[in-house]
Amino acid sequence: MSEFRCIEPDQLERFVHRRTLNLSDPGTLNLADNLVEVLRKANEFVPSGGGSILLDRPHNPTARQAPALTFIAAFGERADELLATTIDSPNAVASRVYASGKSERLRLDAEVAAAAHYGNRSLVAIPIRIGDEVCGVLELIDRQEANAFSHEDVNLLEIFADYISIAIRNVLEGRLAQEIAQKDNLTGLLNDRSLHLVVSRVVDECRESASDLSLLFLDLDYFKHVNDSHGHLVGSQVLREVGQLLGKRCEAAEVIAARYGGDEFVLAAPGKSLEVAIDLAEELREAIASGVYCTRPSEIQPETLELTGITCSIGIASLHRHTTPDLSPERCKISLLRLADAAMYVAKETGRNRTAVAGELVRRRHFDPADIGLPD
Repeated sequence: MSEFRCIEPDQLERFVHRRTLNLSDPGTLNLADNLVEVLRKANEFVPSGGGSILLDRPHNPTARQAPALTFIAAFGERADELLATTIDSPNAVASRVYASGKSERLRLDAEVAAAAHYGNRSLVAIPIRIGDEVCGVLELIDRQEANAFSHEDVNLLEIFADYISIAIRNVLEGRLAQEIAQKDNLTGLLNDRSLHLVVSRVVDECRESASDLSLLFLDLDYFKHVNDSHGHLVGSQVLREVGQLLGKRCEAAEVIAARYGGDEFVLAAPGKSLEVAIDLAEELREAIASGVYCTRPSEIQPETLELTGITCSIGIASLHRHTTPDLSPERCKISLLRLADAAMYVAKETGRNRTAVAGELVRRRHFDPADIGLPD
């Protein structure tokens, strides 16, 4: 009997990454088991010499007429050979079905069948959809009976293609629920609970790899003045826009960003030395100070205000400079947060709109609050 196989869970992850998520437990093993079971059941109802499930790469989209489809599950003599390989020819049957969204059943001529290692030259391909979007193809080959695949076979296999779609959607919906629980509603950044979990993990990882970890504690300056002068809705919109700015820049720098509470943000920079973290802090500080906020209506703040003069103070602590190896990952995390927070208050007390490192003050550029109309 043919062995039913699926690619490894970490490889499978790429083919169901249809939303921007950052989860530690994507649950791909269960999906792999489900896909193999669907393929096995499809073969029971429509016995075949081999078969496969191919999916696209949604996070790296290709033209609908020239998709790159990858074998993510297969059975038959060539199963091991096919897994994780890609079809990128628009003339392939699976590519045509993916592009058209219509099932196909056919017999191949002897030369084409021999080149593809098909036995009796029969093939059926069914599109797999998530909603209205085609995301892959279910394909069976070499009908074991005398006749090629029938219309009834196509109807049955379309049901199994729906089962594949359901399995993928279940994973996406479960992961979306996890994502929502991890994110701050206003900014879309990680929330404080998720931050604590992530920092504990990266402390452990950085210690194992002997790499540094820098933690940045960022607090907006005079933010109460924004709320008192313009109202809390404006304050919420400013927080959202600052969070979006931090999110974009931190993603590009491979830094983890979280809203810690109120107008406080924490950034975890695994693999980044203290010197690199200082440069990052200064770039973020200057980007926030030069920003213009509430420039367009939103669901939070319907009026445009063109707010300027928003600044922040940043404190930094690093694994190599400010902790000792004898601390547990949890104690180390708490120490880094406490030291970065204390450094941020040093930046506040020595003039605001600047960066301070635990134990020393960094003054890259003095910014006088009077220049932007904020209180002393």
